[in-house]
Amino acid sequence: MLNENHTTELEAFLFHALTYIHVVSTPEDPMDAENTIRDPKDRPILRAALNAHADYFLTGDKDFLESSVTDPRILSASTFLDME
Repeated sequence: MLNENHTTELEAFLFHALTYIHVVSTPEDPMDAENTIRDPKDRPILRAALNAHADYFLTGDKDFLESSVTDPRILSASTFLDME
């Protein structure tokens, strides 16, 4: 459970993030970086992030967090919020 301070930070993050969120398409052709993701069902999600040239990829999915992908930078939401 988030404390009141984190709730306020999360609300502020979402307020600002929603102005930058863009829906992107997922290319049909696989990309080499996908092979580091264990779950084949997750690979199109990474492909969409790569296609969008995302700087960060926020997730709670261990298949992404434990992969060797460095671009985009894969972070949990809490790690992202703790960045200075």
